[in-house]
Amino acid sequence: MNRNLYLLAACQGLFLTNNVVFIAINGLIGLSLAPVGWMATLPVMGYVVGGALSTPLVARSQEAWGRKGSFMMGLAVGLFSALLCAWAVWHHQFWLLVAGTVIAGYYSANGQLYRFAAAELAAPAYREKAISLVLAGGLIGAVIGPNLATRTRGLTSVPFTGAYLALAVVAVLCMVIVALMRFPPVPPKAAGSPSGRALSEIMRQPVFIVSTLGAALGYGVMNLLMAATPLAMQVCKLPFEDAALVLEWHVIGMFAPGFFTGHLIRRFGTLQIMGVGVALNAVCIAIALSGVELQQFLVALFLLGVGWNFLFTGSTTLALQAYRPEEKDRAQAAINFCVFAVMALTSFASGALVTTQGWQMLNIGSILPVALTGLALAWLAMHNRAARSASA
Repeated sequence: MNRNLYLLAACQGLFLTNNVVFIAINGLIGLSLAPVGWMATLPVMGYVVGGALSTPLVARSQEAWGRKGSFMMGLAVGLFSALLCAWAVWHHQFWLLVAGTVIAGYYSANGQLYRFAAAELAAPAYREKAISLVLAGGLIGAVIGPNLATRTRGLTSVPFTGAYLALAVVAVLCMVIVALMRFPPVPPKAAGSPSGRALSEIMRQPVFIVSTLGAALGYGVMNLLMAATPLAMQVCKLPFEDAALVLEWHVIGMFAPGFFTGHLIRRFGTLQIMGVGVALNAVCIAIALSGVELQQFLVALFLLGVGWNFLFTGSTTLALQAYRPEEKDRAQAAINFCVFAVMALTSFASGALVTTQGWQMLNIGSILPVALTGLALAWLAMHNRAARSASA
């Protein structure tokens, strides 16, 4: 555990500030600018589609320039996209706003690698704690993000333009922090040096399949419900300040457990903690189906955040078993592509479902991916038990 890890945790916090503001305002701006209501979350979807499309580009930049160079490039794109979104909102250009969020996806694809970089900045015995600590940095986003969206909402004559301008400042601040960091140098590739296994072989491993499913479906369920929450609360006649409060506690739930999730994984095991995450998602859905008052939104979204933390931290830790050092860039890119692909689908589905079918049906639809995640964990546990019995 070292200085670079704490700086990386600060970067994670500023990255999540960007994400929380996007979630808080993009759906509402989309609803006001979109030609039809079901397109409201297209700016949210654009962000994750851009992330999915950017994963191979980011993998190549990470391999060529190392962590620091690639992270700086991602932040430069984040700065440009924030300014572009501000321009789009100021001029009431819906499709330009969507384009801006797609471009911002490149920054998101870089930011999703902060957790993997954490494992490289700590001694092997502390990898779980390093990943957990850096994810805990998202608490910065939990506090700053909703308040930034609320306080900058009326900064200019066009609502929310100031929020995007504030995100440009956040990107510059994060660039300063990355400039102060030191990452392990990119090892030179000598002719004939091993390049590792083919990606198809890596992806066929049970541990890769389950770690990817856990990350993708865990993120998908969280995104499905989180992206729809501001819209659902608006339909229920709850003020934007209440939606910002719910998102704040949701993100606290996502990242506050980061201070101890690593300890829990080392003590009880990765699959066990991921199983608790699945159970918390199920409880979240049950509470969300019980009513549409502020307290139901607040408790459900908080538990959703904690469940996501257990699943995502566990999945990241589990994924470290699936690839060798020389395979990390393409393996991590494949995992993040699956995460972004599921997030893109759920971002679109959240807006379409909540505006056409309602909050209740949205939650009922979330039961399936939660159940699939639980079945995948049970399958890997049985596979591991059989492998241990065979080797005994």
